Amino acid sequence: MTFKLDNDSALMQPDFTFGVATAAFQIEGANTADNRCPSIWDTFCAKPGKVLAGDDGSIACDHYNLWREDIALIDSLGVDAYRLSIAWPRIISDIDGSINAAGLAFYDNIINELNRRSLKVFITLYHWDLPQYLEDRGGWLNRETVHAFAHYAEVICEHFKDRIYSYATFNEPWCSAYLGYQYGVHAPGHTSRKEGLQAAHHLLLAHGLGIKAIRKHTVTAQAGIVLNFTPGYSNSDSPADIRATDIYNDYNSHWFIQPLMQGSYPKSIQTLYPDEMPQVEAGDMQEINVAIDFLGINFYTRNMIEASDADHEEDFIQVDQQFTGTEHTHIGWEIHAPALYDLLTSLNTRYDLPPIYITENGAACDDHLMNGEVNDDQRCRYLQEHLQMVDKATREGVVVKGYFAWSLMDNFEWAEGYSKRFGLVHVDYETQVRTLKRSAHAYKALLNNRNHKTPS
Repeated sequence: MTFKLDNDSALMQPDFTFGVATAAFQIEGANTADNRCPSIWDTFCAKPGKVLAGDDGSIACDHYNLWREDIALIDSLGVDAYRLSIAWPRIISDIDGSINAAGLAFYDNIINELNRRSLKVFITLYHWDLPQYLEDRGGWLNRETVHAFAHYAEVICEHFKDRIYSYATFNEPWCSAYLGYQYGVHAPGHTSRKEGLQAAHHLLLAHGLGIKAIRKHTVTAQAGIVLNFTPGYSNSDSPADIRATDIYNDYNSHWFIQPLMQGSYPKSIQTLYPDEMPQVEAGDMQEINVAIDFLGINFYTRNMIEASDADHEEDFIQVDQQFTGTEHTHIGWEIHAPALYDLLTSLNTRYDLPPIYITENGAACDDHLMNGEVNDDQRCRYLQEHLQMVDKATREGVVVKGYFAWSLMDNFEWAEGYSKRFGLVHVDYETQVRTLKRSAHAYKALLNNRNHKTPS
């Protein structure tokens, strides 16, 4: 199978970037090697019942030892870029702020090899793995963590400078704030709306300070952030369901993008939860509302929304996805590619956006290695449909500069452990053998069909 895009598509032009993406904790393993300190996810994994099957990130894909082979694998796909994250616990390994030379050296090797192969390096500074010593002092509820992140960003950007093509401060602050501090399904496992909103504010404030650090130490590197969106659709035409949907979208999407673009939080949420609003100090919103070179968008699925009753904790109800749509991925998420088109065009109408990168898009499928092959036809259809929606949005004026498939390879899927496979490449966790799935071959064929390699 080959993914099909018209030759006149913006996605097939020389300035469009295709890549694959990973995150440090999900693939690296070696979580005690070379003075790496514990992260909140090491702690969370050790708590019974928090991660499916008691899985953890101690070995993962053993990328810490297999990075050379993995970069060669990335290059073989014909992509233009690789998006990865740096593990903060590998870099600043002590509460006294000492810098770990071994951690910097590990990423030096990876970044130098990517540059040698003319692969653009897209770095995420924070992909959820907060050092545990900072969580012990309050984590993202403590304003000191904002300044600790700014220091960490300074260390990274001063060291790597413009060897990095693109820096993202954060990946999906929604997950770190809400899943970590409100819903309790991700590390550190707190369950408080007030804490979720406070963590969100501190993450966004840290983003603003992180952008300053990037600008200070680079000349050509891009600086931005990656947000995830699971847009809500009203389950009926009733005014109550429509209002609940608006609240859902304000809470889950606009609470994160509106401060970045307009320097304010949605009034609807401030009105609904006046006693749970975060502590915002003078000047915070100006720090958050800093110019960025790009907005990363991660998209997987949508939610259908209904009005809630008085006994429900939220002011909206997310309809169980098993009762929505006609097709679902192995993780239970509805496949509805037009929602990506709707998202891109609606955000473009509402905000004055910088250029967009689709920094994650993919599907967890029920993959099986048989006779040396993985025929992941569902993932192939998923990627084809979503690429077509990105193409459609660009034809209507949305500026999208790149697309990263999630993920390069199967990996540790957070609370789902190793039970869900998102990779273009199959990983045998016993042997660490990598096998290209049908989707990887299709992605490679699309890229080989271009008559160019994106300029560096």
